[in-house]
Order: sequence, then C-alpha cells, then structure tokens
Amino acid sequence: MSDPLAEVVTLLQPQLDYAKVVRAAGAWRVRRSELGQPFYVAILAGATRLQVDGQAVVHLVAGDFVLVPAAAGFTMSSDTLEEANEVETAPVAGPDGTFRLGTQHGPADVELLVGHCAFGAPDAALLISLLPQLLHVRGQQRLATIVQLLSDESRARLPGRDIILARLLEVLLIEALRCGAGHQASPGLLRGLFDERLAASLRGMHADIGRPWTVAELAKLAALSRSAFFDRFSKALGVAPMEYLLAWRMAQAKHLLANNDGGVARVAEQVGYGSASAFSVAFSRHVGQSPAQFARALAH
Repeated sequence: MSDPLAEVVTLLQPQLDYAKVVRAAGAWRVRRSELGQPFYVAILAGATRLQVDGQAVVHLVAGDFVLVPAAAGFTMSSDTLEEANEVETAPVAGPDGTFRLGTQHGPADVELLVGHCAFGAPDAALLISLLPQLLHVRGQQRLATIVQLLSDESRARLPGRDIILARLLEVLLIEALRCGAGHQASPGLLRGLFDERLAASLRGMHADIGRPWTVAELAKLAALSRSAFFDRFSKALGVAPMEYLLAWRMAQAKHLLANNDGGVARVAEQVGYGSASAFSVAFSRHVGQSPAQFARALAH
C-alpha cells in the first residue's frame, strides 16, 4: 500500500543544518528572518511563546513540538514578556555548547532544542507546499523520545553521526506530521490524509502515478460524487485534484531526472505521459525549462 506522507518526506531529502540547546531566564526576545528555511523547536522544560509571521501567537509548554516547513520569519520570547518591554536579546554561547538568553546566571526558566533543517529535493518548494504552514504537536511521548535522541546525537560527535541524524530527522518529520490534528491543520497533504475518503484517492494516485487518472475515477475511490469529491479535495488540500496530481508527477519526474533514472522517454512513461514530447511540453510549462535542460543543469 502506498504511503503518500512517507513518500513526500523521503523525496524532500531532509538534512540537519544544525540543532542547539538554548536555556533562558528572565525577560528575553529573539527575532529571526530565515526566509524559506525549515525551522523546528522542541520545549524540553518550562514555557515560551512563538509567533510565526502571519500566524497567531502560540504558547508552548514542556513536551510541545513545532515544525514550520518554510519559515518566513518568527519571534520567540519569554512567556511573560510584555509587549511594551520587548527588547531583542542575543544568545550567549556557553562552555558546554549550549546557549543562554536573558538573565545569564541562575536556573533557567525554559530549555529548548531549536534547529534548522534543509531539504535536498530539486523541487523542495513544491513539496513543502503540500505540508501544513505550521504544525504544533502537544503531549506525544513518542515524538519527545525522538527529539531527545536527535538532541543527544547532535551533541555526541560519534562515528556515523551524520547518517544517524539524517534518519532521525526523517522519522521526526513523519512522526510530527502524522501526530498533527488533520482538521486543524492548514490545507495540504496532511489534512487530506486525515480524511478517510480523500486518503483513499491520494493513496491510489501515489500507488499508480502513471495511470491516466480522471476526477471521476478518483471520486469513485473516495466513494463520493464527482462534484462532492472535487470540492472536498480542493478545500482540504488547497489545490484541485488534477493540480495535485500534476505537482506530484513533476516532483517525481525531477527526482528521476536528478538520479539519471532512464532517459526522458522512460521518465515520461513512469509519470503518466504517453509520449516524451507531451511530457516535455508539460514539464517545460511547469518548471520553466525542458527535461533535458533540467538534467544537464543538475549534472554541472
């Protein structure tokens, strides 16, 4: 059985850029503007607040995990900081490799594991668009355990560290995404997968991407009328069914071309096009260059 969520995360090729433990006390506030860079934070102890640009303030407590697949900018601060006293503070590196915010002495009020990851996929932006804009998970012990393993491994500097971190990060992303509340998530793949009817059609598309799907066939998988399926799919995923299918085909095509997995004709067949010319036209319109140009650019 096809697993669309695992396929998207695997195709994203997540890589850990960095992870650091931050301790803070007193009044503090940090502002970051890393456009498009995936950001996550796990609350190891205490409480804090987070505001991602364009989103409501989220109050975080110990055990919470937040993932922002493409952060446009965000602010974190002490949980009791008043708006009038918001003064940006800089983290101070400690001798043990951790960082300190706010009051530099005495016990910390909050301990965080914060980090950025990178996505190595040639079409990461397209795949990220299938995920929620912000994911907040609370009270999931399995997720907390993975976060702790990630934290320990990032500081250990043991042999095999990079490959273990890569695998842990994949597991962390999948676990965080499937822990998300489907109907509370912003439109995207996750919300669709929490809808049993839509999940059937999504699994069908992913299991047989080369099939010449129609909306009527996908609606039949979902046991819905054509119009009901179209409306329900579009609201849940934020795109129409055929738009989603095209996006997934192009993502797969980029992956196949990047890995030199057959010529253009072979890739065209694998992603559901009857001829190399039809595929080339669709790919060029979607990507802005021909499949051959795309493959050559990646080779250099």
